[in-house]
Amino acid sequence: MGFISYGELKKLGILGMNRRNVRFISQYNERRRYPLVDDKLKTKLILQKASVAVPELLKVVSTQHEIEHTEDMLRSLPAFVIKPAQGSGGKGILVIIAQRDGSFIKSNGNAVSFEDAKRHMTNIISGLHSLGGRADVAIIEALVHISPIFERYSYEGVPDIRIIVFKGYPVMGMLRLATRQSDGKANLHQGAVGVGLDIGTGRAVAAVQQNRRVTHHPDTDALLSEIVVPNWRQLMLLAARCYDVTHLGYLGCDIVIDLNRGPLLLELNARPGLSIQIANNQGLLPRLYDIEALDEFAASVESRVDYSMAKFTHQAAREQTSLWDSDEQTRIGQVDLETG
Repeated sequence: MGFISYGELKKLGILGMNRRNVRFISQYNERRRYPLVDDKLKTKLILQKASVAVPELLKVVSTQHEIEHTEDMLRSLPAFVIKPAQGSGGKGILVIIAQRDGSFIKSNGNAVSFEDAKRHMTNIISGLHSLGGRADVAIIEALVHISPIFERYSYEGVPDIRIIVFKGYPVMGMLRLATRQSDGKANLHQGAVGVGLDIGTGRAVAAVQQNRRVTHHPDTDALLSEIVVPNWRQLMLLAARCYDVTHLGYLGCDIVIDLNRGPLLLELNARPGLSIQIANNQGLLPRLYDIEALDEFAASVESRVDYSMAKFTHQAAREQTSLWDSDEQTRIGQVDLETG
């Protein structure tokens, strides 16, 4: 497939980065509120205060002296995650799923020593993985255990669900599935699979990997069209509540479903990426304009979610059959989302 025309882009309602930044982020996200989502520790604390379910915080390490005293705690944990508070794009995240013969076992099966873990925390607090290289803190939190619902759809890593929320209304969703190519991380740029989700039902409507349409997971061969995210309205309510907590008008909410605790808010993003449109094979602009045109803002989380689920489900449902019938490049897969 060749490059898509401007007319087709307009017809699909594609949102590019320039328009996203100027038209929506600048207008609806107050800069003074960015630290609430750019710093994962601040995000976690404010969400906990608002009684929003998040992965359990075990310890915050901010100095080299504290690192030296973490061994006993880490040895006592069956599994854990170490991440930078100010990291982005999955950088600097160390996932330990078990311990064996005195070593920590990563999700890919490789073993690391406590000295390796110490070095990783030292790199985090020195700013190696943080935005702008700023001094940081290392967050140690409980490992999220993958729900059996998704076991055959993801390779090693825990899948997450990205929901774009505009003025408190969920407008588009995507399931991100880890692959061997993405090294077990749910990162589309590293080769994870993005599965577009019908905002009204949580049912898969299309899937892409590296901008190419796919029908099966590349490593597990699971049929992606069979995916239906359970308790979908509960996830929508969780995402919509994040607007009330942060007061950011244009927001990306990343949610995981834990085996024991159910939906957990993993992190928030004030500048969510645009690849969610490729996964859904639809543009964001019509949905954003629809919300802007509402005469009266719905005060309750429930009413906002009900509106979105009713309003935005039909367009996805109409295209559901045709979007699974080819592994060719997606219609908007070659779109330069950096512009427009």
